[in-house]
Amino acid sequence: MNAPAETRKFEAEVAQVLHLVTHSLYSHKEIFLRELISNASDACDKLRFESIANPELSAGDSELHIDVSWDPAARTITVRDNGVGMNRDEVVANIGTIASSGTRRFLEAMSGQQKADARLIGQFGVGFYSAFVVADKVTVLSRRADAPASEGVKWESDGKGEYSLEQVELAERGTSVILHLKADEDEFLKSWQLRSLIRKYSDHVAFPIRMPKEKDDKPTDEWETANTASALWTKPKADISDEDYQSFYKSLGHDFNDALAWTHNRVEGSQSFTTLLYLPSQPPFDLMMGGRDERKGLKLYIKRVFVMDAAEELLPNYLRFVRGVVDADDLPLNVSRELLQKNRQLDRIKAACVKRVLDLIEKLAKDEPEKFATFYQAFGNTLKEGISEDANNRERIAKLLRFASTRGEAARQDVSLDDYIGRMPVGQDAIWYITADSYAAAAGSPQLEAFKAKGIEVLLMFDRIDEWMIGSLSEYEGKKLKSVAKGDVPLDEADKKKQEEASKEAEPLLKKLKDLLGDRVGEVKVSARLTDSPSCLALSDYEMAPHLARLLREAGQDLPESRPTLEINPAHALVKRVEAEADEAKARDLATLLLEQAEISAGAQLPDPAAFVQRMNRVLLG
Repeated sequence: MNAPAETRKFEAEVAQVLHLVTHSLYSHKEIFLRELISNASDACDKLRFESIANPELSAGDSELHIDVSWDPAARTITVRDNGVGMNRDEVVANIGTIASSGTRRFLEAMSGQQKADARLIGQFGVGFYSAFVVADKVTVLSRRADAPASEGVKWESDGKGEYSLEQVELAERGTSVILHLKADEDEFLKSWQLRSLIRKYSDHVAFPIRMPKEKDDKPTDEWETANTASALWTKPKADISDEDYQSFYKSLGHDFNDALAWTHNRVEGSQSFTTLLYLPSQPPFDLMMGGRDERKGLKLYIKRVFVMDAAEELLPNYLRFVRGVVDADDLPLNVSRELLQKNRQLDRIKAACVKRVLDLIEKLAKDEPEKFATFYQAFGNTLKEGISEDANNRERIAKLLRFASTRGEAARQDVSLDDYIGRMPVGQDAIWYITADSYAAAAGSPQLEAFKAKGIEVLLMFDRIDEWMIGSLSEYEGKKLKSVAKGDVPLDEADKKKQEEASKEAEPLLKKLKDLLGDRVGEVKVSARLTDSPSCLALSDYEMAPHLARLLREAGQDLPESRPTLEINPAHALVKRVEAEADEAKARDLATLLLEQAEISAGAQLPDPAAFVQRMNRVLLG
């Protein structure tokens, strides 16, 4: 007995998506066909994969295809596939809800950058709703391949908050999406327009996309293929144009922009496979919005049989921005997702993919610096994760990193570690750097003063990941990487003697400051770093930078309180004022301000900002 028809409300977030899609994509209406064909292709891929274990699923209709038809009289467009289909629960799950952890961020991005909306469609599984850009009603008829004809499902909605659900008789498996076009969308009822869109967006879909033949400008009952229906990656490279590569990338990555670069390779031997890997020109949406948990991975095929849409095992996390396909010849066809994670052959494929991607990035850095600059601006921070995650390729990744520098052009990150080493004077044996949470904080740090005075170049690292990354990059090309804020400053014999004399002379002052500051500092000492500023913080070699500690605490991490070393410049007027101040309360205010300004410069969070303001006012008023 068929279940009764029912009417349901969309989830609140689906309703928001529908509203934004239908009101924001007026300049990219044609995207609906790409998305519906992409969904149909996925359904065919899934059936082909499931049929490996259960051949009966495709019995009687094993030629998988996608049909696009139109009816001028009824003003409808129908996209039908004979893929895996959906049962009632799957229809509700796939269309009535959005089961994506990134949906809210998707909605925020859609609301905030209307002009860029189109490139976001499809990246969170919301591509189906683009149908409502051109249709005022959408009907879906679907029957799962393993279900009887009586368990077909009819879904229908005008996109205004509700949908109806009904059990119907469907003789054939698969899914039909019927678009009832709006009054002003007649352009999509023309055969040439539909064919043009198929060639533009879906030409390399690996299933035949069929359209009715025409006679006297009317569709007939005969079908003809409108796309090339061949897997692009299987063709010889000599037969593929740049336009073909770009077209395939756009259909693969749901991107309106061209790919920045790509690499297409065939590996023959004991293990044969083909890779086609792309570098996007800008971050995909899932990467921009914190996508370590939402990355797409590569599409994995085995002997051209689709296995996985997001084979994350084929690339490490730090290369999650790469898009592409891998087609292996000699993996077992019945491989499951669990077995896939343990398959040794996949480790070899992964190593090859990583090598190809790094080769491609290195080639950009060497031969196309402008493209490399575009790449680095988009993905430099993501690439830095590889320093910690991929010990085998750490040196290669480090060679690709770029930083600002005290000899560079403001905040521009274009200095490589090789550039730095090439400029090192004779006798310098370390690569010096400073980390901070902004360029201004790094470039203006008092800890740089002695290095600037000596003409020593310092790399300025101000991305949030830098302090974490540098913990895994202690050496490059035999040169130690050292922070100007940690450990001892390099001094020649004359400077050492001068430093010792200054420290001995300042012993009473150092004791006074330590007594005034108490437990807020671990030690007070004369600085070899300062020439102009009165004070700064100094850290041990293994101590966490204050700005990173602040960020981690803001993120909810429970970190032990540290007692920093305060370094002072005894020649500075403010320090001399502390030394000369007889009133203990005023001296304590001055000493505390010396510490607090050092903490602020280092990116630390003051324990009591209100007290700092009151203290500053007392000192200013005398």
